[in-house]
Amino acid sequence: MPKLKSKSGAKKRFRTTGTGKILRNYAYKRHGMRKRPMDMKRATRGTTALSAADGKIVRKFLPYL
Repeated sequence: MPKLKSKSGAKKRFRTTGTGKILRNYAYKRHGMRKRPMDMKRATRGTTALSAADGKIVRKFLPYL
């Protein structure tokens, strides 16, 4: 059976934890930070785990995660 292709956009945006959860970055952090409230900027630092339903969708794009 041939190798499956993974979506290159998903490769750049998601990664997995050791337990198999999928991590994502927060949105709205690329530009226009000056007008955003400081508590919003603090809350969107780092990464967060996807929900289980969204994780199933992302796994279709990344077959070898």
